[in-house]
Amino acid sequence: MSQQESRHRVAIYPGSFDPVTNGHLDIARRGARLFDELIIAVYALPAKNLLFSVEERVALWQEVLANEGLNNVRVEKYTGLTIEYARAIGGQAIIKGLRSPNDFDAEFQQGLMNRKLAPDIETVCFLTNLDQLFVSSSLIKEVASLGGDVTDMLPASVARALKQKQGETRK
Repeated sequence: MSQQESRHRVAIYPGSFDPVTNGHLDIARRGARLFDELIIAVYALPAKNLLFSVEERVALWQEVLANEGLNNVRVEKYTGLTIEYARAIGGQAIIKGLRSPNDFDAEFQQGLMNRKLAPDIETVCFLTNLDQLFVSSSLIKEVASLGGDVTDMLPASVARALKQKQGETRK
């Protein structure tokens, strides 16, 4: 076996994941098949209107992964530049999901900047499944807050947590 074949391939899948959707889970499953180790990197301080704390988002991912049996995937929170986090944990790739041309534009620019900062770390993009094309965490939160049923777009444990969280915010 050559040195390259024996190299442990580590990828990170970064995001705010507020909340985890079936689309996120699909990307994680596919990344786990391609890499020896996948780290779900939950960004602690996104400039977004968050519903779940970073601890809750990490815990939700952990529960989802335990239910899925994805043994080569773990969840960690991080702050700072994604590329620096990837370098610190020995990652060779950053995984991104693409749903739309807007996603492509944003990820393309970010990927080029990451390439400039760390040419040894690749950006790998997965096209979304057609079933998840319109799903975003922001849209799910909005629909759920207005009483819409989003349970088929979320892992079961996340759907329960969202329903509970929405109930808390209405009080």
